[in-house]
Amino acid sequence: MSLDLQAKSVSPVALTHPSSPRHAYYSASTEPTWIRISLILSAVFLMSFILLVPLFAVFAEAFSKGISAYIAAITSPDTLSALRLTLLACAIAVPLNVVFGLAAAWCIAKFNFKGKNLLITLIDVPFSVSPVISGLVFVLMFGAQGWFGSWFVDHDLRIIFAVPGIVLATIFVTFPFVARELIPIMQSQGTEEEQASLVLGAGGWTTFWKVTLPNIKWGLLYGVILCNARAMGEFGAVSVVSGHIRGETNTLPLHVEILYNEYDFAGAFAVASLLALLAVITLIAKKMVERGLESEKKVAL
Repeated sequence: MSLDLQAKSVSPVALTHPSSPRHAYYSASTEPTWIRISLILSAVFLMSFILLVPLFAVFAEAFSKGISAYIAAITSPDTLSALRLTLLACAIAVPLNVVFGLAAAWCIAKFNFKGKNLLITLIDVPFSVSPVISGLVFVLMFGAQGWFGSWFVDHDLRIIFAVPGIVLATIFVTFPFVARELIPIMQSQGTEEEQASLVLGAGGWTTFWKVTLPNIKWGLLYGVILCNARAMGEFGAVSVVSGHIRGETNTLPLHVEILYNEYDFAGAFAVASLLALLAVITLIAKKMVERGLESEKKVAL
């Protein structure tokens, strides 16, 4: 008998009824209970060892010299300066990447034009280039001996080893996050609603604000969260262009490195705990956005 005839001869009841001898063959979960429990426990153990134990170690070391030493470390002038610079870089880089991400996703998802594939490839460049290499590129372009360095020196403008260089490096490494989050969402939604809005007499901006933006709000917020998290934790590119000028061009990750190299381990872990708290807040916000996305999908269905 052929394989097709064998498949046809199997009764539907035999495939679905738990007591059927064929049920074990067609069941998706045939592993013994102890194997499933072992796999789950192994996964939990690995996740705890890789994520929870280091997080606990950061806070344990941060408070190793007492609460007063912890407060002194996170409120020192250098730490506050690093925190302000980190927030400033994020406050500039994230909105700019949101504007670019919206524009790029709108063009790629809603229109066909020459160079579309090239634009998609360029958006992915920061994912494929090492942050250290990108920092070196900015030094090559805007450093004192760089391509445009002499012009900036003549006009008394500083890019490298100053705040503008840190902002440029942060923008570059966070460049793809918003666009890459919005492009598949916009492509899946199609253009029918926008076309209907235009037919009814709405303009381009009205269509964007009233139709497109409400449909992508959760995806946009998700991209913003990821972009902000990467901006706050960026080290490689910022390290190259900052010059490590204490109290001026050090972000929080760079300040942690300096304290650690000076053997101030409690201070280094105290500042690192701020970044860890930001990471935890980011995860909570990310989870809330994911729930919003899931509820929106259920409503759409």
